Amino acid sequence: MNSALSREVEIDPNHAALLFIDVQHYAARPDGGTYKGLSDTEIDQRYGYFLAAMRDIAVPNMRRLQVACRRGGIEVLYTVIESLTADGRDRSLDYKISGIHVPKGSLDARVLDEIAPAEDEIVIPKTSSSVFISTNIDYVLRNLGVRSLIVAGVLTDQCIDSAVRDACDLGYLVTVATDACATHSRERHEWSLRNNRGYARQRTTAELVAEIERLTPHT
Repeated sequence: MNSALSREVEIDPNHAALLFIDVQHYAARPDGGTYKGLSDTEIDQRYGYFLAAMRDIAVPNMRRLQVACRRGGIEVLYTVIESLTADGRDRSLDYKISGIHVPKGSLDARVLDEIAPAEDEIVIPKTSSSVFISTNIDYVLRNLGVRSLIVAGVLTDQCIDSAVRDACDLGYLVTVATDACATHSRERHEWSLRNNRGYARQRTTAELVAEIERLTPHT
């Protein structure tokens, strides 16, 4: 094994991208489709930790990363859970079993306003946990010349974890923004980060913003 190889490699800003996963109305807002039919009390009991973590920590940090990457000339991309059809017949079997359906063109499929895509930024709909399974994102990233991939979004232990592992297997150097991700409990969040530490580099938003600013002095 070549001892010179390492996951602990700083991003290459000329070949980097920031990928936001599933930061959309469907689950990231209390009025999203995930919570349809639940009372305010039920939402707070089941999802209060997650929604607070998104509001107070994860989304503000996503915004900081987005601003830093845009200033540094780094591509920013988004995935959203969104069916290609109104009735969701194109969804993965897992999503059908789980009852996850975001109709094509619906409000639930829209990225949160706090990190809304710029006019020329890429938004890719998906219907599986890993964006690398149900979309052409690998093709898109390679066409963009991306090698360093920064990942943020939701859920840490589901779609983030799946995407990180697949991206690493496909040859990307992945960095997870640890405090720009969230899931339904602190325990699940921390467990997931421990579990994928062997796949990807992990950094806080502050560390990544400082790295981006240092590596892109022309901004």
